[in-house]
Amino acid sequence: MHRIDAQVAVSPQERQIGLMHRKEMPQQEGMLFVFEEPAVQCFWMKNTLLPLTAAFVADDGTIVNLADMKPQTEDSHCSEKPVRYVLEMNQGWFAKKGVKAGAKLSGTSFARR
Repeated sequence: MHRIDAQVAVSPQERQIGLMHRKEMPQQEGMLFVFEEPAVQCFWMKNTLLPLTAAFVADDGTIVNLADMKPQTEDSHCSEKPVRYVLEMNQGWFAKKGVKAGAKLSGTSFARR
């Protein structure tokens, strides 16, 4: 079991700003992006200073795919299928914890939807 302290980005403005301009973030912290409907979600790193990994998460909490993202780039990183949630953590966090695509997140709103 791994504890994550995630800020939640629900509104379009919160999702647009995300983790931009942050210079540091503790290892157990991240940001959970919540969308109204499942869709293919794509992220980029414009104005984001930290290397991050995005976990694209299905309604049941299953990680569909992971994408490592380089700071201050406009490369598009997308979910492999429609998802409602995206969890961004410091790059390397998922790998260090052995969390891969197919793993299921629980103890969150994922289990209640």
